[in-house]
Amino acid sequence: MLMHPDRKSRWQIPAVLAVTVFINYLDRNNLALAIPRLAQDFNWSDREVGAKGELLLAAFFVSYALSNMGLSPLAEQFGPKRSIMAAIVAFSLVTLLSAVFGYSFTALIILRLLLGLGEGVHIPMLSAVTSRWFQLGERSRANAIWGSGFLLSTAIAPLMVIPLIHWLGWRLTFAVLGLGGMLVSLPLVYFLVPDDVKAGDRPSAIAHSAATASTQMPLSYCRDQRFWLAVTGGVLNAFCAFGLLNWLPTYFNRAKGIDFEQLGWPLAIVYASGIVGIALMAYLGDKLQQRTQLAGVGFLIAGGMVYQAAMANRLDLLVLSFSIAVFCQSAYGAQEYAIIQRILPADRVGTGTGLYNGLSVLVGGVGGSLIPGSIVAATGSFDAGILSIVLGAWLASIVMFVLARQIRY
Repeated sequence: MLMHPDRKSRWQIPAVLAVTVFINYLDRNNLALAIPRLAQDFNWSDREVGAKGELLLAAFFVSYALSNMGLSPLAEQFGPKRSIMAAIVAFSLVTLLSAVFGYSFTALIILRLLLGLGEGVHIPMLSAVTSRWFQLGERSRANAIWGSGFLLSTAIAPLMVIPLIHWLGWRLTFAVLGLGGMLVSLPLVYFLVPDDVKAGDRPSAIAHSAATASTQMPLSYCRDQRFWLAVTGGVLNAFCAFGLLNWLPTYFNRAKGIDFEQLGWPLAIVYASGIVGIALMAYLGDKLQQRTQLAGVGFLIAGGMVYQAAMANRLDLLVLSFSIAVFCQSAYGAQEYAIIQRILPADRVGTGTGLYNGLSVLVGGVGGSLIPGSIVAATGSFDAGILSIVLGAWLASIVMFVLARQIRY
């Protein structure tokens, strides 16, 4: 019998969703961890790593963004729970198929495009589920619970995926991740995530917003300046986040001389700092109701610490600087979807989140893959590529402070 949670047990819903995000990001980011090994297998120079790596990484974000924008309205009508399960099956199968067909650069590009297509509606539907079960004053924490799956995945992935690649090869590792992830996450979602909120169980603040949402034009948020400021912030955040996530393993290996087999712990420490950050910042966001201000300060400090990291010559300072940067940037990650859910009509949260997420990734995610890679390809310097993230973080800080003047909680 499927569970229908009461007000207290509903907090297990984002915990289950966090498992799906954990697996989602393992499947998404395994290629970034495998690029140093791919470079060896295909005998790529540093410039070729920049040029071909950027295409492999960007291909995912293009199809992922288009899927977010094009399929989220259909997924919201189909039902958030069923759409989440369909997405899990899709991205798990593509990851599995990468082991079978990933023997050429062209095949890998096609597989990355398919992976992005399969993952596209996942995050928008998580946002829709959260908005239906949690009031405005709870959403930073609720979103942060499932959002922590991303940070936990990025922290654990180097310790898990790199040894697997070393022992099994990257193709067989992809097969293990695809099959294992589907077997774990599908039963959890089926049994522990409800189809929708019954009218009597819906918290009063959410029920009121849902009842009044039908009086608004379906795409009224597209005329809201706050929405487009939030999209701009999301673009810049995606540029910084995915720029670091996609290029940090290769940066540590090629620019800082850390052996591939030794990448696990330095990367895990950097990414683990985000888990601590998102927990603290989510609590502060709900407590202080100053979400955009927290995000602005976080971006400001993060940019400075990335610059410091690029200048560091010692491993301990390198790891410390990137750790502080990721910790501070998590201030936005903890508030991101709560900000969007505050702006969107209650019955358009999935669709609006899809548009927001799609545009953020299409511009920022692709930019985070292409711009650092293009700089490396042109200059041969990984330090120059990573410094582009500093500018992105400081611009994001400005956008958040402007948005802070227009949003009230």
